[in-house]
Amino acid sequence: METKSKGRLLKRFISYYKPHLPIFALDMFCALFISAVDIVYPLIADELMVNYMSPGNSGLNTFLLIVGVCVLLHVLRAAASYIVTYYGHRLGVRMEADMRRDVFAHLQKLGFSFYDKSRTGKLLSRCTNDLFDVTELAHHGPEDVFISVVTFIGSFIAMLTINWQLAIVLMATVPVLLVFVMHLRKRMNTASRRVKEGVAVINADIESSISGVRVAKAFTCENYELEKFDRGNGQYVASKTLYYKTMANFMSGMEFFTSILKVIVLGVAGVLIITGSGGNSMDITSLAVFLMYVASFTTPIRKLSMFMEQYTMGMAGFTRFAELMDTEPDIEDSPNAITLSDVNGNIRFEDVSFTYGDGRYVLNNIYLDIPSGGTVAFVGPSGGGKTTLCHLIPRFYDISSGRITIDGHDIRDVTLRSLRGNIGIVQQDVFLFAASIAENIRYGRLDATFEEIVEAAKAAEVHDDIMALPDGYETIVGERGVMLSGGQKQRISIARIFLKNPPILILDEATSALDSATEARISSALERLSFGRTTLIIAHRLSTVRNADEIIVIDESGIVERGTHRELLSAGGEYRRLYDAQNTLYGTNG
Repeated sequence: METKSKGRLLKRFISYYKPHLPIFALDMFCALFISAVDIVYPLIADELMVNYMSPGNSGLNTFLLIVGVCVLLHVLRAAASYIVTYYGHRLGVRMEADMRRDVFAHLQKLGFSFYDKSRTGKLLSRCTNDLFDVTELAHHGPEDVFISVVTFIGSFIAMLTINWQLAIVLMATVPVLLVFVMHLRKRMNTASRRVKEGVAVINADIESSISGVRVAKAFTCENYELEKFDRGNGQYVASKTLYYKTMANFMSGMEFFTSILKVIVLGVAGVLIITGSGGNSMDITSLAVFLMYVASFTTPIRKLSMFMEQYTMGMAGFTRFAELMDTEPDIEDSPNAITLSDVNGNIRFEDVSFTYGDGRYVLNNIYLDIPSGGTVAFVGPSGGGKTTLCHLIPRFYDISSGRITIDGHDIRDVTLRSLRGNIGIVQQDVFLFAASIAENIRYGRLDATFEEIVEAAKAAEVHDDIMALPDGYETIVGERGVMLSGGQKQRISIARIFLKNPPILILDEATSALDSATEARISSALERLSFGRTTLIIAHRLSTVRNADEIIVIDESGIVERGTHRELLSAGGEYRRLYDAQNTLYGTNG
């Protein structure tokens, strides 16, 4: 089973060569030419030494001609070596780019549940460090193996023609070498995988620490962050040390075997020459040529030993790449999914239940009917499922049972692209890309003109703020928008939704983190944004939802109350308790 799995993995790796076969073929042809020159040259040298290199030899012109041919061959060999080095690396880089694009595209398909459990730094490591080692394998692997096999076989045949006894003695050492290689291969593979995991941990720690650097400084926890990093760094050093120890055993063993071959050849050849048992074919000249072939014979062995290192590192990286590629998206279009168009915005929850997979229901048996163009607010304690309920509508998570429809269409029967294209979300925690303000607003509709971007900014009441900045709409907002205030970031996110112009709007505590003055200004923009749309509001401050058509109170047990602001106050239930508590809190704080 494991062998079949490795075979499938290797076949999958080889498939990435298909789009680049012309470059691969050129690389292999040049590699074959290099091997041919390395095999033929000792034979030419033997010919020159035996037939031409003697005092007074009359074949000087022929000798010089053959030397000229040798020079030409090595010029061509240098050209072939250039092609192998340059185009071979281009091949590897293109394959790496193909893999990185595939894994990035696959990451776009994975749902919220995957990212809930994955660290960004580790995913980054799989897209960068791992694939670099795959590139080295993609370039050097086939080329080194091909050159090594051709040179190995060619050298052995040539040695057989010089002296078959010596050739057989030399070949007899190969099984011992193979046993040694196979013994250490598994250990190198395991050590290599641990190194990959160590790099991923370090990347995750760095990403986390940099993202939270302001928190670390605020709490003077810089030393703690350093200690935490040192632990991960120490694990990496330990795994890398183990890998280098295994590699040192492997390389020193290979060095011993390849070096001892020359001693074996010298010893056996000396016995054959001294005793005369080598026949007429064994003399000092033949020994010199044979030793040249020993070098050609051992070079492939050295290359293969280096290939083993590349293979273990590269395949460890490709294994981690394949594992990520094999992670199935938990939410996909159904085979017969239709495009959701001409949306009015009537949303129905029919006996909807949801669990994150731990057996504990976050929502249970929810029935809701939200009319087109209506505004419904969800309030209640944290952890009651308000945000989860709204995240089910664009299918960020799939319901465990029941049915959600938009205009009578089950959301599982429409394409994700058309479903999410008809929904706009404004969240409390605004994410802005480290790009210009214009680019961040244009994210609402990528084909928008600059004039449309400006109109959206004006509607969101952020145009004047943008124009007050040194570079206006071309101002770079920094990592996650750190160059802007919280109110500016929120209004830019609202401008994105104005530009998108969806029929359904979800406001997820969009103003709860802002001061009262900024909240009032953004509430005005949100009112304009909500006009004529089906709007779902998740609110912490009850003052922001008093004008909703319906207010739904949700806690861990489900929907506990529903009605208008006045109806719920008169009922004197959970909503009234929350309202009185907030009045007391805000009154105390002025």
